[in-house]
Amino acid sequence: MALPSKVLVSSVVRGADQGDSHGGLYLVDLDRESYEQLLDWNDGSINFEGRGADRGLRGIAVVGDLVFVAASDELFAFDRRFRIVASWRNAYLKHCHEICEARGALYLTSTGFDSILRFNLKERRFDLGIQISFGGGAAGARVFNPEAAGGPAPNMSLHLNNVHADDFGLYVSGLKMPALLHVVPKAVAVFAEIPLGTHNARPFLGGVLLNDTDSDCVVMFSADRHVSIPVPRYPEGQLQRVDADASGVARQAFGRGLRPLSDRIVVGGSSPTTVSVYDLAAGERLKSINLSMDVRNAAHGVAVWPF
Repeated sequence: MALPSKVLVSSVVRGADQGDSHGGLYLVDLDRESYEQLLDWNDGSINFEGRGADRGLRGIAVVGDLVFVAASDELFAFDRRFRIVASWRNAYLKHCHEICEARGALYLTSTGFDSILRFNLKERRFDLGIQISFGGGAAGARVFNPEAAGGPAPNMSLHLNNVHADDFGLYVSGLKMPALLHVVPKAVAVFAEIPLGTHNARPFLGGVLLNDTDSDCVVMFSADRHVSIPVPRYPEGQLQRVDADASGVARQAFGRGLRPLSDRIVVGGSSPTTVSVYDLAAGERLKSINLSMDVRNAAHGVAVWPF
């Protein structure tokens, strides 16, 4: 069976100022090793007022003919020509990172509230919130109504950055969490221990697949297997805008964004924005497609383009 040949990739320009590009959406052809920028998040047709200082595009989910993309505190729906169809905000959506689709809903990480929000695709509203807690090896989850007062106070102690949903429940992880949590109605438990500083952790082939961002590697491990493949690095002299990041957070080889294409082939993102294809069975990186050499320009979300 042929593998998907194109992926959508979002990027965030870390430390960018108003008036600069804050990233965008790219369609990357993995076979031809080429790309097209579909949307620049500094497009003058987009109204940034009230959309927060932390701009850029994050998680992506393609559902039917719509492309859902999360910004920091707003969920956008685009048509296939990448025109904004609608957008939604919520008082408990802040610093959103990844999103995923399952069973007629989108699940969004609200990093600023250590929470997961559910967006009902039929009713087009946020209908469930789950605040996650983790400490001393014990995990917890508190359900709240995101359309009413009385929800959680702002908190980012876990830095939730990924949610994966399937028929067995939700799998949640964060930058400051040494565990991938499994959340089902009325219960939450540790699914697997993972390194701190990870992104995109999810169950995979009886184990866990993740970006070990602090170690600059894509990692898959299970009870009898461990694969670690370095993300690409570039000579320092090739990097651009190295001194332009006032925040001091931009660096190269920051791995984020991960999507399996098969049981052995996965696509991952890194900075400066690069899309790489990894062969887990061979334990090697097959190819890398660079989209920018601006070290501030960091890949974020990756989704298969089905059209």
